Amino acid sequence: MRLRNDPHACERLELSGNFVQDPQSYKGRWHEYFGNRNPIHIEIGSGKGKFITALAIKNPHINYIAIEKFPTVLLKLIRKIPEQGLSNLAVISIDAELLEEIFTKGEADALYLNFSDPWPKKRHVKRRLTWAGFLGLYEKVLKEGSVIEFKTDNRGLFDFSLEEFENSNFTVKHVTYDLYNSDLLLGNVATEYEEKFHSLGTPINKLVAQLESKKNISSNPENLKMAKEQLNHDL
Repeated sequence: MRLRNDPHACERLELSGNFVQDPQSYKGRWHEYFGNRNPIHIEIGSGKGKFITALAIKNPHINYIAIEKFPTVLLKLIRKIPEQGLSNLAVISIDAELLEEIFTKGEADALYLNFSDPWPKKRHVKRRLTWAGFLGLYEKVLKEGSVIEFKTDNRGLFDFSLEEFENSNFTVKHVTYDLYNSDLLLGNVATEYEEKFHSLGTPINKLVAQLESKKNISSNPENLKMAKEQLNHDL
C-alpha cells in the first residue's frame, strides 16, 4: 500500500528534538551533536523506524543516525521515539546518494541496510543500495574494519548483493538464506517488513560484510564460493 503524502511532513518533523534539519552542518562534527565520542551507526532507509529506535533504546552507548528519503515516512519513525526522547538518535531526511555531504571519511562505525527496494529491472540496477557504486560511497564514510549488515526477503537482490560485495573492498563474513534458522538470529532486531514476511513463511536473507580497504580482490576468489557453501549448509 502506497503511503499517502503529507504536505506538512517537514514542518511536523521540525517539532521533534531528534530531527536534524541541516545535517550538512554536522559533517565531521557528529560527535559534537551527540555530545560524546561514542560509535556512530547509520541505517539507510529507516522506514517506519522500528529497527533503529529499538537499537537506540537497547544501546545507549552507541549513537544512531536514521536516514530516510521521504519525510512522510519519517513521521512514523518519530512517533516511535519515547516521550522522554532518545539522546543517542538523530533522524535525517536525505537521499543516500548525498552521504558524503554529511559525513567525513571514517566518521561512521557501522551501517545497516534493511529490506531495501530491490529495483528488479536491469535499467534500475544503479538504484539498488547494494550496487557497487553505493558500496564505494559507504567505504568513504566508514572506518576500516567497520561492518555493513544487510537483510532482505528478496532472493534475487540478495544474490546480486553477494556478488557486489565480493567485488568490493568489503569481505562477506557471515551469510544466510534463512535467518530464523541460523546462528545470526542471536541478538536480531526485526523490522516491520521482516515481521510481516517472516509471519508469511518467507525466508529472510542476511549478510554481514567488513570493510578492508587493503583487500586484494583478485587474491580472494574463494570468498564467494565459501559463502555459498555456508548458504547451502544453512538450508
